[in-house]
Amino acid sequence: MITGELKSKVDRIWDAMWAGGIANPLTVIEQLTYLLFIKRLDEIHTLRERKANRLGQAIENPIFADDQQDIRWSRFRDLAPEPLFELVKDHAFPFIKKLGKSTAPDGSDEDSTFAHHMKDALFMFPSPRLIASVVDQLDAIEMHDQDTKGDLYEYMLGKIASAGQNGQFRTPRHIIKLMVDMTAPSPKDTICDPACGTCGFLVASAEYLANQHGTEVFKDATTRKRFSEETFHGYDFDTTMLRIGSMNMLLHGIENPDVRYKDSLEEAHAGDTEKFSLILANPPFAGSLDYESTAKDLLQIVKTKKTELLFLALFLRLLKTGGRAAVIVPDGVLFGSSKAHQELRRTLVEDQKLDAIISMPSGVFKPYAGVSTAILFFTKTNSGGTDHVWFYDMKQDGFSLDDKRNPQPEKSDLPDILSRWQNLAAESNRKRTDSSFLVPKADIAANGYDLSINRYKEVEYDEVEHDTPKEILARLDALESEITKGIRELERLI
Repeated sequence: MITGELKSKVDRIWDAMWAGGIANPLTVIEQLTYLLFIKRLDEIHTLRERKANRLGQAIENPIFADDQQDIRWSRFRDLAPEPLFELVKDHAFPFIKKLGKSTAPDGSDEDSTFAHHMKDALFMFPSPRLIASVVDQLDAIEMHDQDTKGDLYEYMLGKIASAGQNGQFRTPRHIIKLMVDMTAPSPKDTICDPACGTCGFLVASAEYLANQHGTEVFKDATTRKRFSEETFHGYDFDTTMLRIGSMNMLLHGIENPDVRYKDSLEEAHAGDTEKFSLILANPPFAGSLDYESTAKDLLQIVKTKKTELLFLALFLRLLKTGGRAAVIVPDGVLFGSSKAHQELRRTLVEDQKLDAIISMPSGVFKPYAGVSTAILFFTKTNSGGTDHVWFYDMKQDGFSLDDKRNPQPEKSDLPDILSRWQNLAAESNRKRTDSSFLVPKADIAANGYDLSINRYKEVEYDEVEHDTPKEILARLDALESEITKGIRELERLI
């Protein structure tokens, strides 16, 4: 989360966009993303330029050709408003829309995922004065640090007025990182987020692979191609979010991921059965679909209109046997009493391998929503395998749990969660009064497959000794006598 001076700078940019005539928050962030994207492209080109100069070689994979130097951020940022406006509108913006286009062997144009989603992108700055002001203010923000860029982007996303509607909540980056670290993607994984939004889970997975398996991922052209084109898959039915997500992926070095328009739950978009080895997702919680539009194979797994249950059924369909999933669900999924709720939980426990449930505090999604949620970890086996389920009662996520969400890293349970997950064998000795513990499958079945942590957690109360009623009455009598004596003394003085 960003605070202080940086937050104030972003707020001023947002206010300038609003005052300049761009009132829709989603349009604001889309237009700002285009400028940030142009700025970042110049930064990447500059780094490659410096490396080439050090080595005395030509620039490897230059972004800007020799005749395109005028559309680099570092060149046009100091222009007067009118020429700046014309340059960005007529040259820089069309340039980013065409990124990723190539020529097929038959002479036709081939579009990358990014170019495909950018086809309908519109430059919507209404005046030279506004874009000049925004460029100046963005240029004054130091964004070389990756965490700063991520925090900045997350803060802007948080300003979208529609956040929280239709059950759509942005997933905090530190929760995404926890889920990625716990699932530990490998270079062999095929990763999917069927409700990808801005591709936060896919970007975090790419960063994990680059940091933990960089030599294997980038060792040759074949592995680099697999990383860039075959590893990451994301679906969404919001075209604006797809554009933002595609830019996010491209900036993180994934040039042509499978990020596409798709309503994952609809019959018309059914497919990709048993295609993925890892699913990371925070699917929509609220809302429902009618039976006519819902994919029939999902209704065979769980007959319901609730999207949170249908998405869990979808994950089971998309996963390969042996594939694993880490997904965020509302608490109601864990204890809901409907037949659909119970059957889905029974399926996860009896037919698949339910690995873990992390209960999260309700403030994790504030200020956008106070909904209580949990993270489910499971493996698709189609043959059972659940022996024990690991429960963790997260109390703190490293931020205050009020609307301000101020950083409180010293209070975070996340390092403890990851450490205990990586050493599950030691958890067998934990008591149910502890923050984490293992529950045998037999206990879960005996409780009707209720997966709420409160069903199994035991609360230890401190023994308190109280005085006997006779002693309390004696003290009250003494106090009353003392009060009466004081009143008589006051009367005497009056």
